[in-house]
Amino acid sequence: MITVHRLHGEPFVINAHLISTVEAAPDTVITLVSGQKFVVKDSVEDVVEQVIQYRRRLGVGNLPCDQDVDAGVLGEM
Repeated sequence: MITVHRLHGEPFVINAHLISTVEAAPDTVITLVSGQKFVVKDSVEDVVEQVIQYRRRLGVGNLPCDQDVDAGVLGEM
């Protein structure tokens, strides 16, 4: 689970395993595998980093997107 913030600042928690995409449009939009969308105050980079850190804590290890983030290139998660 990761904590993100609604545009007015209220925090809420999303199951990181259900995230399909994170995009800037221009606000950050998180789309879940169900198709449900959330517009959040957090940047794409912050959301991606939270997902990576969360999965590392779980011991998931090397994610396909780890190298993209380390290289400074963000793509679909």
